[in-house]
Amino acid sequence: MVNIQEQDQYIIDLELQNEITLFYYREAELLDTRDYQSWFQLLSEDIIYRMPARVTRESSNGSDIIDEMSYFEDDYTTMKTRVDRLYTKSAWSNDPPSRTRHFISHVRIKKGRNENELEVKSYFQFVRNRGNQTINDQLTGERVDILQRDGHDWRIAKRTIYPDHAVIGTQNLHNFF
Repeated sequence: MVNIQEQDQYIIDLELQNEITLFYYREAELLDTRDYQSWFQLLSEDIIYRMPARVTRESSNGSDIIDEMSYFEDDYTTMKTRVDRLYTKSAWSNDPPSRTRHFISHVRIKKGRNENELEVKSYFQFVRNRGNQTINDQLTGERVDILQRDGHDWRIAKRTIYPDHAVIGTQNLHNFF
């Protein structure tokens, strides 16, 4: 096992890197195959799942992320409601179902607040096609996750999604990132 701690505090542990990367690949597969109930099992019961708003500002005016505003900010109950709804006829925004691809890259791992927790940053590209559209919806950005060890498994305890876009050009945001 290679385990090196760099100055910026990212962990370089090839076994852990592979484990977490495979966790994200499995998550993407569950979402892309529309197995939302299995995907929901990857979430911890204290999940916070949010996408803060981004604005365009002059570079001297600070961050372009507005933490006080978000496109969505969900907890376990609202996430369960969102997932359950996808299996009903009232999920009109997903009928016909979207065809999606989740691409995850640049996985970087830091130690969490305790030994059973990691902070993981990753880049994402989300591509969606609906119906007979000839143009895909695409979103790119960065995710910052808190993963918690639950026995032998990992659970997502917190996910903050930072889109690269100041204006989200999709008709809806019912998909998961």
